[in-house]
Amino acid sequence: MARSDEQNRLARERAREVILQAAIETFAERGVTGASIAEITQRAGVAQGLVNYHFGGKDHLVAAVIEQWFAALFGIPEVPGPADARLAGIIDGAILATGYALPLQKVVLALQQQPATHRLYAEVEDRFHDQAIEAEEKVRDIFRERGADDPELEEIMLRSTLEGILLKYAVYGDTFPLEDARRWMHRLYDLPEPEAPLTLGVAPRAAPLRVRASGALPDGLPTGVDPR
Repeated sequence: MARSDEQNRLARERAREVILQAAIETFAERGVTGASIAEITQRAGVAQGLVNYHFGGKDHLVAAVIEQWFAALFGIPEVPGPADARLAGIIDGAILATGYALPLQKVVLALQQQPATHRLYAEVEDRFHDQAIEAEEKVRDIFRERGADDPELEEIMLRSTLEGILLKYAVYGDTFPLEDARRWMHRLYDLPEPEAPLTLGVAPRAAPLRVRASGALPDGLPTGVDPR
């Protein structure tokens, strides 16, 4: 029996989603330059031609990954209430996203920094210009309500600190104390101590606390490597 138009549409959407997720995972493991379309489609379980059909080539696929990141960034739910509650919600939402969506964020961090892809990132960012301005102003309004002398700088430094936490988690994996970093940020901004930990699913903090890059490796250190 022939599929209906709706079934065909859903199948196309599903194929696009599968390719996009496979691209995120492959880029996170091998880097954008090192990942091939063949590897991505093999992981996705689809024909290579579907990348051109859905995305028009590798650069457009990379752009779609960046677009997904922006959509997720601007889709973090806002916490209503006074300025302190909204600021705590931003901190918690960003750190929760770091714990749950690391492959996507890791890829985008690399795209921001690599000369070969920085322009592509900037082009996609420009398409989200209005949403970025709106998001920035909402955060700056929080700092205005809190009586900050320079709300614009406060917004930039908040974003920079959260991005630094993401970068360190990408490098050090579960040895980086996300929950402790969250609570440190609450203290930094004189916010109430969180009543419960975020549902991050990360390992408990080790004592003494030491961050190691091996914590981000899927299988730990290779055989024969001295961890000292």
